[in-house]
Amino acid sequence: MSRVAAIQMTSGPVVADNLQRAGELIAQAAEQGAELVLLPECFAAFGNRSLQAIADAEWGSERPIRRFLAAQARAHGLWVIGGSLPLPSCAGGKPLACQLVVDEQGREVARYDKLHLFDVDVADSHGSYRESNDYGFGDQVLCVDSPVGRVGLSICYDVRFPELYQALRADGAELIVVPAAFTAVTGAAHWEVLLRARAIETQCWVLAANQTGEHPSGRQTFGHSCLIDPWGVVQASLPGGEGVVVGALDQTQLASVRARMPILSHRRFALAAQPLPVAKESEHE
Repeated sequence: MSRVAAIQMTSGPVVADNLQRAGELIAQAAEQGAELVLLPECFAAFGNRSLQAIADAEWGSERPIRRFLAAQARAHGLWVIGGSLPLPSCAGGKPLACQLVVDEQGREVARYDKLHLFDVDVADSHGSYRESNDYGFGDQVLCVDSPVGRVGLSICYDVRFPELYQALRADGAELIVVPAAFTAVTGAAHWEVLLRARAIETQCWVLAANQTGEHPSGRQTFGHSCLIDPWGVVQASLPGGEGVVVGALDQTQLASVRARMPILSHRRFALAAQPLPVAKESEHE
């Protein structure tokens, strides 16, 4: 059985500090036998308003975050998924919230750009969230083959849109990753039920890495990083505090669930393979 890990952090605005802490937690995951490690959304910069500068640095020769991911993967001989970091868009304009997948040799083997941006009003101290003010929209559904199986990629707010996860399952996903920065309010109401629903309806393993606690910006996140099996059972979870969630993927269980309840072959609704185009950016401001 393959072992995977979700890293739970309380990231702040200083990239160097966040990378140091992430490295410590990745080492803990490696010591517990993890072959693939998932970092949370905004693991390297949380509440930092200089997103464009961070994105430009990652596209130039410095690349501190990308170099960190590659170095960690090589040092521990495992795959690292950087939950999200800002990278420039090839089309210009705002940076994209990007998830990078790095193999055990430190090579970037996949990049997923977040499809659904969090433009929502929440009953917390922050109140209004408008992610599209800072980021552009991704436009691709993406899976990648790894030593632990075929991995479907998603980020945070994506989890509320089951069509994406059906598309990932149709593309052969066996494990779906959900790095996140779910708020304390939305997390308490919806986090676990959304993740379990995505696992049940896709019959995939779901590995979720969330931010946790109170951040320097004053924002509060929910924690409860977890691993959920294809039957929808939470196999491992970390309610609060920084740390590591490690669990084993039993591929015989995945095959058994899919064989006993072959929902993919029972589907009677067509599913679009690619997302719809987004509205003009002005409509999201």
